[in-house]
Amino acid sequence: MPKAVLFDELGGADVLRVAEVPELEPAEGEVRIAVEAIGLNRAEILFRHGRYHDKPVFPSRIGYEACGAIDAVGPGVEDLAVGDRVSTIPCFSMVEHGVCGEQAVVPAFAAARYPDRLTPAEGAAIWMQYFTAYGALIEFGKVGEGDTVLLTAASSSVGVAAIQIAKSVGARVIATTRGAGKKDFLLNIGAHRVIVTDEEDLAEAVMAITGGAGADVVFDPVVGSTLPKLADATAYQGSIFLYGRLSPEDAVIPLFPALRKGLTFRCYTIMEITKFPEKRERGKKFIYEGLESGALKPIIARTFPLDDAMGAYEYMESNAQMGKIIVEV
Repeated sequence: MPKAVLFDELGGADVLRVAEVPELEPAEGEVRIAVEAIGLNRAEILFRHGRYHDKPVFPSRIGYEACGAIDAVGPGVEDLAVGDRVSTIPCFSMVEHGVCGEQAVVPAFAAARYPDRLTPAEGAAIWMQYFTAYGALIEFGKVGEGDTVLLTAASSSVGVAAIQIAKSVGARVIATTRGAGKKDFLLNIGAHRVIVTDEEDLAEAVMAITGGAGADVVFDPVVGSTLPKLADATAYQGSIFLYGRLSPEDAVIPLFPALRKGLTFRCYTIMEITKFPEKRERGKKFIYEGLESGALKPIIARTFPLDDAMGAYEYMESNAQMGKIIVEV
């Protein structure tokens, strides 16, 4: 029997367990993947804590991104076949299709081929990070040549993807990190400037870098009490995309700075792109082209074996990673 990562109650990584489960069979419009690698995402932590838009049903599976070869195809699937190497696009509910295990069954439209030159670990590090950044920066934010983009939590996998995507369209990237330990990493992967927020005032630093203009687009998963600083750092009629809530603090919109500057605060999730076929196909085209040109290159922070999935999620919650955390099967 195949193994899967399950949990039976809400909580930290210690509620996870690896157990044998019945073999999965793909239904109509679905494919089954023999999983080789799994990419971890913060959405799974929120899901496990009961703070996500989907609520787990126990015993619950977990996981959005898996990579491997298709080994079974359900009725009605025409454009994929047994043997195709694919990775999964997060456009489904983990309640129905958690992929962290030796087998994953997903809707066929969620399985996408990836470039042969990528390793399985890299194949599992594509869709969540690049689609998340693509949707905010390109599809909705219309970032282009000469724009300034401010990225918080920039050493995360999505932050790394956002640096690469913004650079690929000619934007200037300002990245933030709390401590100096990640500064060189962010500079080496393409950030034009890095602000260490434990040592510098974020808004003052952004204004100094931009000659007082501010950032045209801000991409932030932290929210909480940092919002006033982000508003102060944003350009006139700029946009602040909020795509997570890493801070435990409640967020308060800084009304008067927002009114004075005509700011747009935009709540955003990847599902605004991946659940809609036309947007999903535009995003796939952009990402495939970036992977082909080398402008987009997944960066792996660390790998763990499946039996230590708990350790992998604990490492993610430590905030020590720089890039994508992978579980290998």
